[in-house]
Amino acid sequence: MRVVFKTLVSLYVCTGVLCVHQLSWLPCMFIDERVSLNDKGVPEIQQIPREAFLQFGQKEDAAVNPQVITFMVTGSRLDLRRYVDVWEAEQLECQLYRYSTHGSYVRWPGKGNQEYNHWFRFTIKPSNGLSVTSGFLRRPSDQPAPEKQDFFNWTTIADREVLTTTVAVVIKSQTPFVRTGLRSQPKLHCQFALDHKSPNFILEWILQRRGERTTVFSYNSRSGQTEGTGVGLKALEDGDASYSLAFTKTISEGLYICSLSVNPLSIQMNMDLHVEEPPRVSINIQPDLLLQKGEEQKVVCEAVGYYPLDVEIVWHEQEPSASGQRVGTSLPKKTSLRNLGQSQFICSVSHKSLRVPIKKSFTLTVEEPSSWLFSITMGFIVLALLFVLCVMLLYLSSVRKKIHEKKPY
Repeated sequence: MRVVFKTLVSLYVCTGVLCVHQLSWLPCMFIDERVSLNDKGVPEIQQIPREAFLQFGQKEDAAVNPQVITFMVTGSRLDLRRYVDVWEAEQLECQLYRYSTHGSYVRWPGKGNQEYNHWFRFTIKPSNGLSVTSGFLRRPSDQPAPEKQDFFNWTTIADREVLTTTVAVVIKSQTPFVRTGLRSQPKLHCQFALDHKSPNFILEWILQRRGERTTVFSYNSRSGQTEGTGVGLKALEDGDASYSLAFTKTISEGLYICSLSVNPLSIQMNMDLHVEEPPRVSINIQPDLLLQKGEEQKVVCEAVGYYPLDVEIVWHEQEPSASGQRVGTSLPKKTSLRNLGQSQFICSVSHKSLRVPIKKSFTLTVEEPSSWLFSITMGFIVLALLFVLCVMLLYLSSVRKKIHEKKPY
């Protein structure tokens, strides 16, 4: 029994870490830069895509693909693979970029005695786009980088070079694109981690809407100063910087930016929030409408309470026997009731928030109107019946009177 228990525990633990250690390398695109001055003396940046591999291992490991640039990610307090939702390399998109601190050289807390660092920013996301993981790789160096390395003198990286790095910062979001309704309370996910304890950082949430930027929350770990609401401070201590909105309105829509600054680094995670409220649709009549040929009845199909304010309303007509099948042709602005019998009319409302249109329908029955001859005939019949009834009543009254007169006293 003890052996079985140990086996089960081992299987459980292995299953839990399999996805973390399964990803040993990842093909990436390294976006290198070449900067030159144009005729007006303005710097122009040319981006040069170069093939690269992000490989997890040790400094002495051989490159998986020695034909390309290898970013060898060695061990640190941060395991980047724990922040990636998909663990199959072919399902991930990876990009690497150079990062400049604009001449600011700060000794990064952590292991090693190197005073200087070369920084690279990475972005990893699954092909379905449901999450984004970004952050910084640190390449320690004993020598300072050139003063203007980001503009004119980047350190040269050979095509087959192996760069030994560690993960310094990770930031992740599982909500890069959010659709929500009015009066809802969505939560924008933002998680971060650093490779050293007790870091000094500034965390901000910024709303960008129609060209304006508004800081809706900020926190400074050094001073403890907080402005705004929406982020739990206790959760923030554990790296959870998720932002909760209270009762969304139309003005809540926009680009939300989770911004993390750790001197000398700064990184942002963008999240698009779209407010979509489906319409409420109604028509002003009952499901069955009876009209005589030539009569008119105004039927209104109304859609209210929707956002955005773009909606399409179309009337269709089809035979009742085709109910449940594909909607027929759309109606012109005026519809004449020339045919007797039944027809089904369908109001179809399409909106951005709807996967399929909302449909409201009614069945119209058109009857032949009564002719004047029929009306006159019926009138004579009614008068004749009334005359007969009156005669019978008078006769019965006279008979009853005679019987009453013949009774003896």
